[in-house]
Amino acid sequence: MTAVKTEKLSKVYSSNFGKRKVQALQQLDLVVNLGTIYGLLGPNGAGKTTLIKILLGITNRTEGNAKVLDQDISDYRIKSRIGYLPENHKYPQYLTGENVLKFFGKLSGCEPKYLDKKADYLLDMVKLEKWKKVKVKNYSKGMMQRLGLAQAIINDPDLIFLDEPTDGVDPIGRKEIRDLLLELKDKGKTIFLNSHLLSEVEMITDRVAILNKGVMLREGTVKELTEKKLEYRFMFEGEDALDRVRGLMPGNGDLIAKDNSFKVNVNNTDELNKFIDLFRSNNLLITQITPQKESLENIFIDLINKSEGKQN
Repeated sequence: MTAVKTEKLSKVYSSNFGKRKVQALQQLDLVVNLGTIYGLLGPNGAGKTTLIKILLGITNRTEGNAKVLDQDISDYRIKSRIGYLPENHKYPQYLTGENVLKFFGKLSGCEPKYLDKKADYLLDMVKLEKWKKVKVKNYSKGMMQRLGLAQAIINDPDLIFLDEPTDGVDPIGRKEIRDLLLELKDKGKTIFLNSHLLSEVEMITDRVAILNKGVMLREGTVKELTEKKLEYRFMFEGEDALDRVRGLMPGNGDLIAKDNSFKVNVNNTDELNKFIDLFRSNNLLITQITPQKESLENIFIDLINKSEGKQN
């Protein structure tokens, strides 16, 4: 069973009485496994929100297939097992935080007799228990995001779609939301996350997809996307270590004096072990060997630029 699966999913928007067409998604194949946090990245206009709206049944697909929790997205009954926090969500200004959760709980089919306890529990979870009687017109942007997250899980969903959940939240609040998402994952929930904060995505996601103009550019674990293939950094102990390395390997690798390290590219693990043997046989004390990686942000920018024909 999968949480989300699409096959050749496409969406074309028409404007100007059908004279102009915009391809929002192009032949998208995607699989999200149960019990994972999946990050969807892309610039404005990449198709991220269109994809979520199709999966939620808000927007119709042009062609292709899509399933949520192993049910076709046309089956409305599956919505009872889904939670959703849209970007820039709004609530009636006259409602309190408690009222908002009770209102959405009723819309989601929650048992009325349990709503009071459930609302209190969720408000405590998102650190808004002291604000439950305060009208949302007095909430900050960060507080609205917290309330929105509580609203998205009021029906205890199996799959949660979150569109920019940490937007406008301070660093402490972002950490608390990250911890909450990891807690939900530990409970078996699947989280489908849109965010422009790449550092946030890098810290908590199991897999990431990068989209641009409706096309999937890359997909994989953060480690798969960011790890430089067969580039390693050696760190040594001793003031003369780098001079000795330079004597062993003149003109090879990248010596970095400030932290007594040496970066080298190898063709395979056998070659890596030959370097280790060479250093140890010359009485060099290796304190650390680290596979090198790019930041997710650098990978993201590079892929977007390449897809648009730009040079870095």
